[in-house]
Amino acid sequence: MHNKHLIYVIEDEVDLGRLIQTSLSKFFFEVQYFAKGQEALAAISQQKPDICIIDLNLPDMDGIDLVRKLQHKQIGIVIVSGRDALTDRVLGLELGADDYVTKPFEPRELVARVQSLQRRMQLSIEQYSQKPHSAHFAGITFHPDSLTLNADTDQEEKLSRAEADMLLALLKHPYQILSRDQLLGENTVPYDRSIDVRVSRLRKKIQPKGQKQSLIQTVYGAGYMLVTDVEWK
Repeated sequence: MHNKHLIYVIEDEVDLGRLIQTSLSKFFFEVQYFAKGQEALAAISQQKPDICIIDLNLPDMDGIDLVRKLQHKQIGIVIVSGRDALTDRVLGLELGADDYVTKPFEPRELVARVQSLQRRMQLSIEQYSQKPHSAHFAGITFHPDSLTLNADTDQEEKLSRAEADMLLALLKHPYQILSRDQLLGENTVPYDRSIDVRVSRLRKKIQPKGQKQSLIQTVYGAGYMLVTDVEWK
């Protein structure tokens, strides 16, 4: 057991990895550094961290594969990478990363993003503890504890933690417009399109077959709205 929030830094550049470790340690995080993905996976099997900071260019595996392995483990994920192409950013976010930071970056900015993610995760835990066990809508049952969706056809769909947080916010306020900030639980960075990627992915996962109208409607200039009845049990 650990009292401080535990963070794993997985970065092949030793100097940068140690700099990130030192920067986060100054803000009372417990930080462990790994130069290889397999080393981090072995450590995670023994002690699960709260957040992983993952470089995509690892010597023993693609960082995207590491993100894919962790996407359903309820671990916060921040990608740091020199890959600034839109396709890489979208793929990382679609696989469940909570944030994507391109190199070069200021260590203090990364610390601020990690602190923001930690606050969102804590808020998510509090929200789940305040709600009944499951939500029923449009022939689907959402189980917050296991981050799963079950359709009436017995089909099960697993959500990333970020997707589950967003769905929970929408389910708590059906037929109400929620701003980008309300869905993310923090002030968003101007022109940050990560929320659009998550909404698009979530729409596909909850959309009933044969229904053309999306359950999550875009209200241009205002935010998003869930247009279906919700029953909590």
